[in-house]
Amino acid sequence: MSDSDLIRLYSGRILQLAADIPHLGRLAAPTGTAQRRSPLCGSTVTVDVVMQGGRVTEFAQDVKACALGQAAASVLGSAALGRSLAEVEAARDALRAMLTDSGPVPLPPFDGFEVLLPAREYRNRHASILLAIEALAEAMAA
Repeated sequence: MSDSDLIRLYSGRILQLAADIPHLGRLAAPTGTAQRRSPLCGSTVTVDVVMQGGRVTEFAQDVKACALGQAAASVLGSAALGRSLAEVEAARDALRAMLTDSGPVPLPPFDGFEVLLPAREYRNRHASILLAIEALAEAMAA
């Protein structure tokens, strides 16, 4: 990866998101918990949720990831509360398609993932980007 590629990939917006991740930490009494790890880079995300009426009412995440994984967790943290499993699974699938199949950006409230469009070209970064939303879907289904 050249220096110009790195600069484009790690834009100021991505670094801002990575520095300000909502809902960091763990919940005292979650109804669901899931941890996802990227074997390629070692990034991990643990998500705790409280579900009521089929929707996320409490959300926390412990994020130990690269800047792209942190930025994705930041976008997710801004959108997670109030979401149903179907909404999160649709967003997860759309994010995966956006990265791997040139699909469109996920629908609101997950459209903040647009900031990660430059990562399409870097397949080795996709797993880290998907960690938080995969962990959320898994925790919600628990």
